Amino acid sequence: MTSVGDPTDPHAARQLAVFLLARRDYCSSELRSKLRVKGFADDIVQALIGALQQEKVLDDQRYVEHFVAYHSGRGQGPARIKRDLQALRLPGDLIERAVDSGPDWVARAREVRQKKFGRVLPQAYAEKAKQARFLQYRGFTGAQIRQALGTDIDLDADT
Repeated sequence: MTSVGDPTDPHAARQLAVFLLARRDYCSSELRSKLRVKGFADDIVQALIGALQQEKVLDDQRYVEHFVAYHSGRGQGPARIKRDLQALRLPGDLIERAVDSGPDWVARAREVRQKKFGRVLPQAYAEKAKQARFLQYRGFTGAQIRQALGTDIDLDADT
């Protein structure tokens, strides 16, 4: 579906939206951007987004839950996932709820560390630092990294 047809036609906008959603899930802001890039008027896009949300064809909560599950399964941590979802202009409370109800992040950090570096915990400071940087890049918090590396936990830190 390369030609859009009339950018003032709500039916053409709906056809394109359904075509896009049939290929993969989108959040409302992504779909809105795609339709605007194709030249559809803002009022048509807004009305269509609202209708698709009412019909539960487009559901930001479902999108965020699937996003968290998929990306955590790929070894990404909560900080990175939050940042990626915020870039999609999704509501912060929706992101927080989905990330908080996600997997056990400490266990996930341990699995990611073990997959990359093996079962043996690092003893040397340089190796601990290397593994910590890797986990930080993946989006895990400081507290999660310390627990995954088996180091002493700073109880005053909440990150």
